[in-house]
Amino acid sequence: MLGNFTYHNATKLYFGADSLQYLNEELPKYGKTVQLIYGGGSIKKNGIYDEIIAILKANGKTIVEDSGVMPNPTADKLREGVKIARENHTDLLLAVGGGSCCDYAKAVSVSVHCEDDPWDKYYIRFEEPSCEIVPVGCVLTMAGTGSEMNGGAVITNHEAHLKIGHVFGDEVMPKFSILNPKFTMSLPKRQMVAGIYDIFNHICEQYFSGEDDNTSDYLAEALMKSVIHSSRIAVKNPEDYQARSNIMWSATWALNTLISRGKETDWMVHMLGQAVGALTDATHGMTLAAVSLPYYRYILPYGIPKFKRFATEVWGVDPAGKTDLQVAEEGLAALESWMRELGVSLNISELGANESMIEAIADATILLDGGYRQLDRAAVVEILKQSL
Repeated sequence: MLGNFTYHNATKLYFGADSLQYLNEELPKYGKTVQLIYGGGSIKKNGIYDEIIAILKANGKTIVEDSGVMPNPTADKLREGVKIARENHTDLLLAVGGGSCCDYAKAVSVSVHCEDDPWDKYYIRFEEPSCEIVPVGCVLTMAGTGSEMNGGAVITNHEAHLKIGHVFGDEVMPKFSILNPKFTMSLPKRQMVAGIYDIFNHICEQYFSGEDDNTSDYLAEALMKSVIHSSRIAVKNPEDYQARSNIMWSATWALNTLISRGKETDWMVHMLGQAVGALTDATHGMTLAAVSLPYYRYILPYGIPKFKRFATEVWGVDPAGKTDLQVAEEGLAALESWMRELGVSLNISELGANESMIEAIADATILLDGGYRQLDRAAVVEILKQSL
């Protein structure tokens, strides 16, 4: 049964090769000081930084730089960004980069005017913001997380060995996001394929739950087939604009809350992957890839009808003369084959994890319900061992 739901998305998107020009339309809506958030400096090498600085100056903005956002932004970096914003009375947080920069900007946005420590308030107590929120805008340079059109913000605390996401409400979503597929083309191949798998797994975690007769699942299947098709083109030719456009657009729709409406969702792959990331600091999409097949093989017996549908509708598996279980298993085999085509990590050992770390990773794994089988700690340990 399709559940009751409310759907609203507060983010305005500008998509295409000329989309950066629309920054000129957005900037006048905000105050004078813009905190420019970016990572390790790749935007300076590819020219995006210079383009954005020119637009900011043309609009009379005071620019405050907040660079060095790492792939897994930390609680310490978050506190640093809050300090910068407070000292400079930031009016707009402009994140230029991938999902990490967007997540970080959202975490800063709810923390600038918050008296509590942001890690404790938002990531331990999971409270909602009760203070003024600084608006966020995004210029996306990597497709994968969907952070450009949702309220999610994942932060890592190395001291606590935790990597935790908080999904904030509409008021924290970026006010606008600029998506130019050309900006993603300078990424190394490993980052591109990690993003592609991140997209695909976002869809899976909303798909592998609940009953079959749900419009959201039909949308999910179409998105999965689009990602598979375009990924095969992009892996061979990373500069294929059509393929990179489709991947970028699919990433946004995979996690802007649309396909989760009216159904339960199962985010345990993310909980497992984020726990691996907390201990290894490995690339997010690769941690998901490394744990997803062992997890889905573990829960498959409890959700055979949906895994069978996944096999036939997404991968074109012929069910003739086969049991439902055989068809379902063939679907996961097809998924594994595609993952090998992409070149993503298929075990956590490649990411720096080893058997001695399993207990600590299990301790860092948040247990959720919503899937076909709720895990306990023993099951988490078993899945992690299968992921080595």
